[in-house]
Amino acid sequence: MSAVKPHTRAMEISDLLTPKSVAASLKASNKKQALQDLAKRAAPLFGCEERALYDILMERERLGSTGIGNGVAVPHGRLPGLAAPRGFFARLEKPIDFEAVDNRPVDLIFLLLTPEGAGGDHLKALALVSRLLRDRATCEKLRGTDRADALYALLVDRGASHAA
Repeated sequence: MSAVKPHTRAMEISDLLTPKSVAASLKASNKKQALQDLAKRAAPLFGCEERALYDILMERERLGSTGIGNGVAVPHGRLPGLAAPRGFFARLEKPIDFEAVDNRPVDLIFLLLTPEGAGGDHLKALALVSRLLRDRATCEKLRGTDRADALYALLVDRGASHAA
């Protein structure tokens, strides 16, 4: 009997985010504080310990900043026990130094976590988020609202139109 692979649809931002996993005006004065606050908010949604999540994020930052430029950072890592890739998006009240590749301060952060064994899915999710947040028009719209529901709608709608 030959195994038929089921047709898998492309991953979308709505697979990573829920309306609860968006924060509209995160207060942080530095990278460490931002990652601590993100870990505190995301841990209950991901069903993990806040400290474990923070440690995963800091471990990745030690390899090199996840600030990808244009005021955007995508801290990411692999979380044991996670069932599927998950995300948490935050718009900071004030931009902070994130040691980004372009040395510009960061005000949009998309935290991305994937299961430990998710090789390809980790890269697909990272590519999806990077593509979405490399779009300057999308980033300007995200910076233009301070409501979590509006941020969620912008991220999900934008991601869906770009999945094709």
